[in-house]
Amino acid sequence: MAQRFDRRTLLSTGVLATAGAVGATSLADMLVATEAGAVTTNGPGRNGLTRAKARRGGHLTIGVSAEEQGFNPTTGRFDGTGFLYGRTVFDPLMAITATGKVVPYLAESLTANKDFTKWTITVRPNIKFHDGTPCDGAALLMNIDKQYSSPLVGVAVRPLVASYEQTGPRSITLTMRRPWVSFPYTLASQQICFTAAPSMLSAPNGGSDHPVGTGPFIFESWQPNDHFTAKANPHYWRPGLPHLDTITFKPIADENARSQALRSGTIDIMHAFGAQALLEFRGNRQFSYADDSGHMVGSPNCNSLMLNCAAAPFNDPEVRRIVATGTSSAIFSKAIDRGLSGAVNGIFQPGSPYYSRHNPYPTYNKAKAAAMVKAYNAKHATKLSFSLNTVAAPATLRAAQLNQQMMRDIGIPVAIKTMQQNELINDALYGTFQATQWSQFGTISPELNYIWFSTTTSQKSGISINMARNSDPRIEAAMVAGMSSPKASVRTASWRRVNELLGQDVPYVWTDRLTAGIISRPNVENWAGPTSPAGVPLLGNAQGVFWPTQIWRS
Repeated sequence: MAQRFDRRTLLSTGVLATAGAVGATSLADMLVATEAGAVTTNGPGRNGLTRAKARRGGHLTIGVSAEEQGFNPTTGRFDGTGFLYGRTVFDPLMAITATGKVVPYLAESLTANKDFTKWTITVRPNIKFHDGTPCDGAALLMNIDKQYSSPLVGVAVRPLVASYEQTGPRSITLTMRRPWVSFPYTLASQQICFTAAPSMLSAPNGGSDHPVGTGPFIFESWQPNDHFTAKANPHYWRPGLPHLDTITFKPIADENARSQALRSGTIDIMHAFGAQALLEFRGNRQFSYADDSGHMVGSPNCNSLMLNCAAAPFNDPEVRRIVATGTSSAIFSKAIDRGLSGAVNGIFQPGSPYYSRHNPYPTYNKAKAAAMVKAYNAKHATKLSFSLNTVAAPATLRAAQLNQQMMRDIGIPVAIKTMQQNELINDALYGTFQATQWSQFGTISPELNYIWFSTTTSQKSGISINMARNSDPRIEAAMVAGMSSPKASVRTASWRRVNELLGQDVPYVWTDRLTAGIISRPNVENWAGPTSPAGVPLLGNAQGVFWPTQIWRS
């Protein structure tokens, strides 16, 4: 199991399949069979779904895999935990449905001009932040301004957005640098979808330790690495919600410890990503369970070694090919994930329209890799070796040790460096690593991964959102072609090309697909059955992220 770094972090792009917006139905049609339908559960009554009438009141404790550095969506480094925190105190402008489309949430509408170079966001009327101030066009403008100028989020926003302005009492309009057909998904599944109160953004630290949003719960307390607690918003704009009185998140990095906390009743619900925890609860009807295994359109989260292509030794493409040739995804999947998740050789898997059988990614061959290492060492004064960053958690460390063993078998010494998750992410952002365990790229729509592969976000020094620092203009051209066209055929061909070029460049050495599960005690109801303000069923499990708004206790 690799370190999980969620695709939602910062900003990205997605497909257009949205109600209330100028749309391209040819794209929406490709997303009908989505991750929402590709689940394994513990059956009726133990799958997070219920038809019973909700009960009001009670407290819920959620076990999460990591802690966040803060709550400010314009400056933070939100991962899956950050998105759970965000859905607690904020509301997303848009939301992904259970069939892979996009519908308004906090936004009343999202509309585009004819060529998709201008998008207008209009928020619902009469909504107030927790401090009593209006959520209006001025608040939207302040949020996008903070995002645009952010040293972190801005790196991702500025290459795509040329300008923005307030165009109505409840509206802002963004002008894009090129046609951006897929913009609605960004406002549903990236952290810029959350709108913070101006009072929060104006605080000395940007309100990072005291969020103020429009969401179903109001911030109460936060003790980093121990708990975050919020209480029900009595004036929430969605009538009758939330059902719970209070909610607490407890970061428990060790998945075995998190599982034990669920069994003992210390926590009521958790997300899990390792085979041991998932298989422990799958089929055990003492608990409710659902995971996202099975066929997915688009790309699942994939485990990998991310290589720093801007620094030795991985600035040499031959070294990257050596490591890929010496790494067996099939062995990794069997040994670490006990066959729960299949072997992979790219971000798209068989069954996806973007999968290509002609992917040039290196095939595993231990003898060949060992010969390549000997040839490399004969030509260079310094023998090939590298360091591998990993999180100091038992399951993650076991995966790193298997990577280390595979490299030892072909003659490459690997030094494992353990650290906390925020350190690992910072090293990746700033390029202070050689190789790092990584898990990312899970999305219904491939455009959501634009910024991770773009030449516009790759920097040799300072923060680089393209953290592998693989700057390939061919990949950039293919992604732009896919993002700019409403034609499904163009989009499909473009992303097949991206997958093939990643196979040539090898900035990632793929190990296996990640499976994300949600597990709860049986009296925790409706965590898999969220709906939009209009009553449309929403995606209940997006790589381990769910909605706290409509959960209740029986």
